[in-house]
Amino acid sequence: MTSPLKDVLLIGYGAVGAIYSLILKRSSGARVTVVARSNFGAANAHGMDIRSAKYGNIQGWRPDRLFPKLEHALDRPYAYVFLTTKAIPELQRTPALLAPLLSDPYANAHPQPTYVLMQNGLGVETELYDALKRLKPEEEPRIVSTAVWIGTNLVSQNHVEQNAVEHNDFDRVSMGIYRRTNLTATENTPAEAALLDELADLLRAGGSQVTVVPEIQRVKFAKNMWNAVLGASAALARESLRAFFRPPECEPGYEPGSVPPPTPQSDSEEPRTESERRTADVPRASPALGQYTIPLLYDALQELSAVGQKLFASPENPDGPVEGIDPDVAYKTLLNTARIHARPDSKHLASMLVDVQAGRPMEVEHVIGEVVRMGRRAGVAMPRMETLYALLLVVQNQALRKYREGASARPQL
Repeated sequence: MTSPLKDVLLIGYGAVGAIYSLILKRSSGARVTVVARSNFGAANAHGMDIRSAKYGNIQGWRPDRLFPKLEHALDRPYAYVFLTTKAIPELQRTPALLAPLLSDPYANAHPQPTYVLMQNGLGVETELYDALKRLKPEEEPRIVSTAVWIGTNLVSQNHVEQNAVEHNDFDRVSMGIYRRTNLTATENTPAEAALLDELADLLRAGGSQVTVVPEIQRVKFAKNMWNAVLGASAALARESLRAFFRPPECEPGYEPGSVPPPTPQSDSEEPRTESERRTADVPRASPALGQYTIPLLYDALQELSAVGQKLFASPENPDGPVEGIDPDVAYKTLLNTARIHARPDSKHLASMLVDVQAGRPMEVEHVIGEVVRMGRRAGVAMPRMETLYALLLVVQNQALRKYREGASARPQL
């Protein structure tokens, strides 16, 4: 006897949303409703063309149902609501986005679903948790938080905006229960484990790689370090990470796919600082970047590592190693990133840089602002991270102004 299909609602039909709507449908266990807010017209008229090294090429992919607004999808209860939008609270907060699900008549007619947040950054769950507690104080909200690793981009084709997705050969997700407290939990309760296992089985059946963890926040914190330092730096420089890490001899024209040897610090100079010495074998675009820029990135990552060590330390061994946060994470992050972006065939752009290039608001608050606030609360000095945040606020403020001016000029539908 086959299990009945689970109704799943996915909000946010960008690159990540498109691939995970496909994964959910491929599971054969879900009936997928998608809310496409900004690209409904193209997606509805032409479908979504998916070009994936993992799942193949699919012309005109469509979920079971597609709507332009959440209000149109309130005709049934949902087992899961996936949120794959960008988390930009300056534009819209999560409870406001999900208000139709959290309000009468829907909230009285149907039980609240399990919310699955596939969003970058830290603290994206907090306001939704509070809203759900206000709605039903006697119930513990069911929020699954995730860290998603995926190579995918939304592209336009044939002069039709946002109706094609390019995806490489991987998508993997770590997931865990969002808890307001107890950041050092070592195991899930039986009820939490059952909820996570059911969700993980659904995604695995669709082809995604899934890891269930007892405490997701430390995993999210470790993943966020890359975005908070490397993504932010690329956005401020308005250059890809190739401009940081690709030596001249590794520009296109060399054999694609080769990993370049380390670039020497300079012809004869010894490193002047400990950070310069520690990163001496990290590929860099010029000797000067090796003396100043790469060590700056290293020091910023070290600041984040110090915050993580403080926040997630075991109460029984506060000075001991923290599970999930490698004590050598700063160096390894830089070396691995440099090796990828120094390759002649590297094309990846950090998402914050893509937003800056397009003149769009970025995920500044949850990716960088939140870790700065966490550091202040923990009493950890973060001068480099605070500098990155302070400068990005200027860029963000200009992008928000342009966005709001554009919104006011658009006709109201």
